[in-house]
Amino acid sequence: MDPVNQADLIAHVANATGMSKADAGRAVEAVFSGIADELAAGRQVRLAGFGIFSTAERAAREGRNPQTGATVQIPASKAAKFAAAKGLKDRLNNSQA
Repeated sequence: MDPVNQADLIAHVANATGMSKADAGRAVEAVFSGIADELAAGRQVRLAGFGIFSTAERAAREGRNPQTGATVQIPASKAAKFAAAKGLKDRLNNSQA
């Protein structure tokens, strides 16, 4: 199964809503931008029936360069997380029947 890219998603939104592809592209980009802005501000994004976008803190740690074996310091960082809602999990599991 081929992955869906942003252009495919925009085409789906355009077909489902009757919007032009240009308008659908702006709408999809606005949604992604809104989610990213909220995560960057440290807030969760909860979408009923779909899931929760949040951030996780990763502590600084020591790692190794796999080519040289040298020790490197990996700085602390934040990572985006997604937890699927029950409705999405149910839809995914029922579609496999």
